[in-house]
Amino acid sequence: MTDHYLTISTPGEGLYTEKRSRFLAFAIHVESEEEIKEIVKKYQKNYYDARHVCYAYALGYDGERTRGVDAGEPSGTAGRPILGQIKSKKLTNVLVIVVRYYGGTPLGAANLGRAYQAAALEALSQAVTEEKIVTKKIRVSVPYTDVDAIMKVLREEGAEIFAREYDSREQHLTVTIPLNGVEYLCERLKKFYTVTIHIEDNEE
Repeated sequence: MTDHYLTISTPGEGLYTEKRSRFLAFAIHVESEEEIKEIVKKYQKNYYDARHVCYAYALGYDGERTRGVDAGEPSGTAGRPILGQIKSKKLTNVLVIVVRYYGGTPLGAANLGRAYQAAALEALSQAVTEEKIVTKKIRVSVPYTDVDAIMKVLREEGAEIFAREYDSREQHLTVTIPLNGVEYLCERLKKFYTVTIHIEDNEE
C-alpha cells in the first residue's frame, strides 16, 4: 500500500489551436467532488459563450475516483483524452477543464481527441507537481503515568501531534502518521495495556 501520491500545488493553463478552434485548458488542485462541481459551474458561467466546457478529474490518494465529461462533444473525444493526460502523469486530486471555442470547421473525432489531449497536457505541464504523504489520524488516550513513554514511541515512529485534550485521568492525543507506519505503531502502543487507540476512517 502506497503512502505517497502526486498532485499539483499551483494551477496551470494551456492553449491549443486546431483549424481555428481554440482549446483553453486549466489544471486545478481539488480535494472533493463538491469542490469540483462549484469550480465547473464557475467556468461554465465565465465561458458562457464557448461551445463546450469539458473536464476530467482524479480524486483520492490512490487516484481511483475518476470521471471524464464530454459536455456535448462526441462520446470519448473530450473527457477521456483529458483524463488520460492526468493518469499519464500519475496525478490525483486534479481537475482539468478544457473550454472549446468552435472555429467553424469540423475536426473529426480523431483530431478532436488529440486537441483536447494536447490542451490538457499543456495545462498540466505548466502546473507545479508536488509529492504528498498519505497519513492516518490516530487518537490515543493515555493515563498521565504513561505519557512520557508513549511520547517516546510516537517520536520514534514519526508520528506528529495534531491535537491534545485533557481530562482528570487521561491525556487524549490525536496524531498523524504515514499510512505505511500505522500497523507497526499500533502494535507498539498496544503493549501498553492502559492505552486506548482509535484509528480514524479517512486517509489525508
